[in-house]
Amino acid sequence: MDIQAEKLRLIAWLAGINDNRIIKQFKALKKSHQEQIDTPLTSAEKSAIDQGLKSIADGKVHTHESVMKSAKERYPNLFK
Repeated sequence: MDIQAEKLRLIAWLAGINDNRIIKQFKALKKSHQEQIDTPLTSAEKSAIDQGLKSIADGKVHTHESVMKSAKERYPNLFK
């Protein structure tokens, strides 16, 4: 998907909207998104991210396939 083209389609669609409820929903979405961006990470979150990045650098990673295989073996009732 070309994200730039998709954004332009959304902008064109939004420009034609005359329903105040939809405009209010977009404003709420924008506010929520901005609040998420403005919320700084805690020191515990930063530490967890650093630990994860170190694990990746150290090669301590698993493929999606190996995780799914392990999960299916451990929790077969969840994969019916």
